Amino acid sequence: MSSPFGSFTGIEPHEFASGVHLRAVGGEQVLLCRVTYEPGKQVPRHRHEHTEQVMLILEGDVTITVEDETRTLTAGDTVVVNRGLEHELHSAGGCTFIEALAPVPLDHVPDRRRDLVLGPDGGSGHVER
Repeated sequence: MSSPFGSFTGIEPHEFASGVHLRAVGGEQVLLCRVTYEPGKQVPRHRHEHTEQVMLILEGDVTITVEDETRTLTAGDTVVVNRGLEHELHSAGGCTFIEALAPVPLDHVPDRRRDLVLGPDGGSGHVER
């Protein structure tokens, strides 16, 4: 992406996991994603060794477990998943949320040429996962 301005409008979402779709835009240090779960879909227990994740639920609900604590979040709720913590997500009825991740995990970037605005560091701080 050559301009600092963009839009998720008109961009087909990337299927990150079965029934889980995302659109992303990122810079040198932060990635912002709009994520949608189809009803009944989940992302199994995993961890991001190098990346912190902050989520804001926009609509629907999602059950999130971070380490040993489980909560069902609805519109307006947030969760912070510090790097290295195991977590999993499941949405019985479907949901949409915004998440910010830092440093940028490249496995969440559907198209590196379209979805990243790089500065003088050229993305040197990005991580594979």
